[in-house]
Amino acid sequence: MTERDVFEYALLRVVPRAERGECFNAGVLVYCRAKSFVTARTYLDVTKLLALDPEADVAGVRAALRAVEGVCTGGEAAGQAAQDDAGRRFRWLIAPRSTVVRPGPVHTGLTTDPQAEAERLLGLLVR
Repeated sequence: MTERDVFEYALLRVVPRAERGECFNAGVLVYCRAKSFVTARTYLDVTKLLALDPEADVAGVRAALRAVEGVCTGGEAAGQAAQDDAGRRFRWLIAPRSTVVRPGPVHTGLTTDPQAEAERLLGLLVR
């Protein structure tokens, strides 16, 4: 049997108008400590975004989602987080913020392939 590792994940939610409290899933963060792995997979449904707020800043929301992906990737794209390990970057990304793109609660599971898990969760919970 292939060894499975514990992983953690959180959904990225878009909240176009905080006063209304409406949101939808636009991505998933996946972290696996055993593999020193962190990634974000995103998909912005522009139709949903504009249905909740016809004046939403689509380019701004896309930029926020790309920024999360950049922090996961590390290197120059991660900005100040570039020197942090995968776990610290994940913890920083799941910290609550008052922005249009917000992390949801953290969940756990077991996986043999965290990269494939990210794709599976994106398809199951976002698309």
